Amino acid sequence: MTTVVKVGGARAVNPEGALADVASLVEADENVVLTHGGSTAVDETLAELGEEPTYVETPGGVVGRFTDEDTMDVFKMVMPGKLNTDLVESLQNEGVNAVGLSGTDGKLLEGKRKSAVRVKEDGKKKILRGDHSGTIDSVNADLLETVLAGGYTPVVSVPVLGREKEGGYTAVNADADRAAAAIAGALEADLVVLTDVSGIYEDPDDESTKIDSAATPAEFSAVEDAAEGFMTKKVMAAEEALEGGAASVTVASANADEPITSALAGAGTTLEPGALADAEAEETANTEVTQ
Repeated sequence: MTTVVKVGGARAVNPEGALADVASLVEADENVVLTHGGSTAVDETLAELGEEPTYVETPGGVVGRFTDEDTMDVFKMVMPGKLNTDLVESLQNEGVNAVGLSGTDGKLLEGKRKSAVRVKEDGKKKILRGDHSGTIDSVNADLLETVLAGGYTPVVSVPVLGREKEGGYTAVNADADRAAAAIAGALEADLVVLTDVSGIYEDPDDESTKIDSAATPAEFSAVEDAAEGFMTKKVMAAEEALEGGAASVTVASANADEPITSALAGAGTTLEPGALADAEAEETANTEVTQ
């Protein structure tokens, strides 16, 4: 069985425990694919260059980054460059023979480029053009399986390979949680999303309200209702992972002892594929009844 691990890029996330845990799992002959975020590092680099990051809100209320050409250049420099290299270096020091890959390598992560996005600004809907982003619809699982079979541990980052309408490709930004979800689905792996909180809380300000698991439609609906802010995207990614074939998804703290091992043992909030399958079956049954 393979475990896909996504380490968040927020300032409050310390990756050291996760990297040591990856080493322990690899030593026990477990397959691990490590993925990572890095929005904070990108924003810091933009600031050093005298640029301001641009965040927009979609008509559906989801906040995300608008990636213009200059920002895309910074992504190329920071994500598969410094951040990915730093993680590979750290894993090598942990005794793990890691290999850094971006989504553009070997068509690892591929999808359509979105050059324009719909946004809501001052209560009005607008279209912003010149975006360099995309959604992943293809994962080269053979590449990852070949790397794993060779005894290496892949460390994967965005950008991904975006298909242009007129043909050809452009490197584009994609959400790191959704990239990890796509990989986990393609490998039918367990996905562990490590962040700066210990799971998904019914009350975002009260850790004691952490939801332990969701294995039914009602429980998954409760998770969706509870998710706010950055956690909304993680739940969306979890749903995509499970729909794509992932064995499970756990959202847990990166700063816990042995964060990956403990997440796989039940720490954090674990989402099971049965919740979605049952929901789909229930929806089909209700449709048949109404017809």
